[in-house]
Amino acid sequence: MKINWNYIKGFLLLSLVVFLYGFSHHKHATKKVHDIVVEFEQGDNLFMNYEMVDKLLIQKGKPVLNEAKTVIDLQKLETNVAAHPMVEKAAVFLTVDGVLKTKIKQRTPIARVISSTTSYYIDKQAKIMPLSENHSARVLLVSGDIIDKDIDEIYLLVTTILNDEFLKKQIIGVQKIEQHQYVLKSRIGEQDIEIGTIENLDSKFKNLKSFFNKTMADRTIDKYTSINLKYNNQVVCTKK
Repeated sequence: MKINWNYIKGFLLLSLVVFLYGFSHHKHATKKVHDIVVEFEQGDNLFMNYEMVDKLLIQKGKPVLNEAKTVIDLQKLETNVAAHPMVEKAAVFLTVDGVLKTKIKQRTPIARVISSTTSYYIDKQAKIMPLSENHSARVLLVSGDIIDKDIDEIYLLVTTILNDEFLKKQIIGVQKIEQHQYVLKSRIGEQDIEIGTIENLDSKFKNLKSFFNKTMADRTIDKYTSINLKYNNQVVCTKK
């Protein structure tokens, strides 16, 4: 009887593959999370710290460190981290050697709201972001009796200012004086700039920049206490 060595070789090779797969699977199943690494996309000024993120990496009421890799619910952990109001985007994954990695992109504040009862940031996506004990952002200050319905208006006003290089340097604050009525605080001359509603912002700011350019050129900017842009295509000023 002739022995089919190719068949035997194939069978032995298949058996070896099955053994190695089973051994690898068993080893993987018993491998534990031996380290947790948190990476922030931003630089050194972090609104969150590593301890804050560690507290979010909780599964069934306990930390995931030293837990078996096979019981880790990565999607749930990622959802927990992403739900934090200081987090814009998060990714959580496991490495082959048992390291749980978390990559976080924090929210970017563009303004800080200060009222008699609360204080918080508005970020670049028009989301409310809490203040941080770790870092204070140097952003435009917004004061007054601010309610949730004002956020969209304030966001439009602030982003319009920040998108203009001249205004970004000259406007240091926004104050809500009554419903849909706003006053800006300027760096040069320290005037109150009444803009009224946020309607026709482009036209109002065009007039404001023309006024600033003229009065800065003839050095009369300090003679005025207030600038009113509420009227159509007009700049009405009050002298000292």
